[in-house]
Amino acid sequence: MKVFREIHPLQRFVRSCKRQGLVGLVTTMGNLHQGHMALIEQAKQLVDTVIVSIFVNPLQFAPHEDFQSYPRTEGADREKLYDAGVQGVFIPTEETLFPQGQDNHTQVIVPLISDMLCGVTRPGFFQGIATILTKLFNIVQPDYVVYGEKDFQQLCMVQQMVQQLSFPIGVLGVPTLRESDGLAYSSRNQYLSDPERALAPRLYEHLQDLVDSFKQAPDNFCEGIKQTTQALTQLGFDVDYLELRHSENLAIPQPEDKELRLLAAANLGHTRLIDNVPLIR
Repeated sequence: MKVFREIHPLQRFVRSCKRQGLVGLVTTMGNLHQGHMALIEQAKQLVDTVIVSIFVNPLQFAPHEDFQSYPRTEGADREKLYDAGVQGVFIPTEETLFPQGQDNHTQVIVPLISDMLCGVTRPGFFQGIATILTKLFNIVQPDYVVYGEKDFQQLCMVQQMVQQLSFPIGVLGVPTLRESDGLAYSSRNQYLSDPERALAPRLYEHLQDLVDSFKQAPDNFCEGIKQTTQALTQLGFDVDYLELRHSENLAIPQPEDKELRLLAAANLGHTRLIDNVPLIR
């Protein structure tokens, strides 16, 4: 496994790999867990060479968020990637990606989809993601990128960005990988205290119950949203949103829409949890 910290050596490596087959990219902020490994395994099914990037992106953190304390575990991450059979790892510094400073860097905005749901309470979050992903896509020029459905709004944003900017890249979404009690894998789960960790899976349980109730009584779904929000609040969750959206563009669903997605974000203590489940009607 080759480790790259500068752009040009990585690009030379990718060009040589492309002469032998397809190249896939999995972008991460490190602190890798089983969810990341599932993305890598899916990428290996698609391509001949898998590149993983590790970069804690300052552009997607607000001043009050956890950029400085976000876990950085390069040594352990590299061991996991080596064991997974990854061929190349890109671990750039901020200076490498923003040689003129992040404040002077070109920004990429994906309209509409970036300003709803998580984008309401985290302004600039998706702009920061879109900007760094555009840069990584241009550097690596992969044939495929792979993203998890846990970050469903991010997945939809990437799909829209790739389509509208005419990137010659296939985007694969991978179902959410969960721990044995149903909690979606996330690097931020380690922020949870023991009592919070025991409580956290209830978010997913309530989403599942709400989907079941919709199938039985779709006309009462708005009341179900209200009751579920109240139930989560009573448990100790600070609910940011709990909404049903179109599964492709996250628009407000219309009566004729069949493929929907129930999405939620809630804070538990100091930890922000997001989750979602599909709803087919």
